[in-house]
Amino acid sequence: MSVALELAQSLIRCPSVTPADAGALDVLQQALEARGFDCKRKVFDGNGSDAIDNLYARLGTKGRNFCFAGHTDVVPAGDRDAWTVDPFGGEVKDGRLFGRGAVDMKTGIACFVGGVDAFLAAHPDFDESISFLITGDEEADAFNGTVRLIEWCDQQGEKFDTCLVGEPTNPKYLGEMMKIGRRGSITGWLTIYGAQGHVAYPHLADNPVPRMIKVLDVLNSRKLDQGTDHFQPSNLEVTTVDAGNSATNVVPAKVSAAFNIRFNDLHTGVDLEKWIKDVCAEHAGAHELRVKISGDAFLSNPGKLATLIADSSEKITGKRPEMSTTGGTSDARFIQKYCEVAEFGLVGQSMHKVDEHAVVEDIENLSKIYSEVLSGYFNHS
Repeated sequence: MSVALELAQSLIRCPSVTPADAGALDVLQQALEARGFDCKRKVFDGNGSDAIDNLYARLGTKGRNFCFAGHTDVVPAGDRDAWTVDPFGGEVKDGRLFGRGAVDMKTGIACFVGGVDAFLAAHPDFDESISFLITGDEEADAFNGTVRLIEWCDQQGEKFDTCLVGEPTNPKYLGEMMKIGRRGSITGWLTIYGAQGHVAYPHLADNPVPRMIKVLDVLNSRKLDQGTDHFQPSNLEVTTVDAGNSATNVVPAKVSAAFNIRFNDLHTGVDLEKWIKDVCAEHAGAHELRVKISGDAFLSNPGKLATLIADSSEKITGKRPEMSTTGGTSDARFIQKYCEVAEFGLVGQSMHKVDEHAVVEDIENLSKIYSEVLSGYFNHS
């Protein structure tokens, strides 16, 4: 059994559903300390969110610092009866590793370790730095995870020259796709107020639903953009509308809705927030609006790291990955403020699903790809 596969099993067997750590970082810390890494744990709380345990580990004290970043927290298993295996069992069956986090993204972290092992075995004279930036807060609010851990690192004088995030980036097969950027995300929660009354006497009531329909129509009708060379078009999606009213003869007193915009680098979250507020001010009447900007769009111009990943993938798999910005947000949105960053990991088809799994062969090949990336970055042949 390979180092990466064995470590992935150990991590999966820790039921670290956000915000619980359940020993996952202990498992990783023990593995890294055995390899000479200096490990530091930081617990952050506040912002109205749960306290989160995080890990920063560094091997070496000089030279360039290549950082691997990821998260050990996972989403809930859901209906356990629907799983054909224990979601926290780390079972290998028919050439696949099963369990929550097998794809997103405990196995990716295990492949980091496997890649480092292979690189160091081939280059025992290595005298620069490799680090791990690992959080337990990616799947939830992301308030007390990477964003605060990297700020702490910066305050301590820890600098990163480049960073590879191990999120599952490949849609169907290993070597298909990497991420060189991500769209931004902004969510709005809107409540519009009226006055309850009988539907037969509308002049005695104030129905807020037509005003909500108008607001959502104005928001939804705007074509935000046509997309760019690296980004798909921005899109707004209404995710819920609810008046909380089961009676057919009553005008509701209020109606609520939520919506999300995934936007490219033609926009900023601040500008979109102003537009949303202006639309509500014009059409909503009495209302309350709450807006959360999860992150702005960013693009790491295809450079040395992206080329290294592509070259390494092609060498190991025979496939040269597409450089993409599709998908949801990731912690790369925080890291890109400090250094060049790109994402490359396992096949993501089963992430967050019942019977989440990774192909064992992909685990071995991803470890080799990470080792090749390190060799190319530190100019070792």
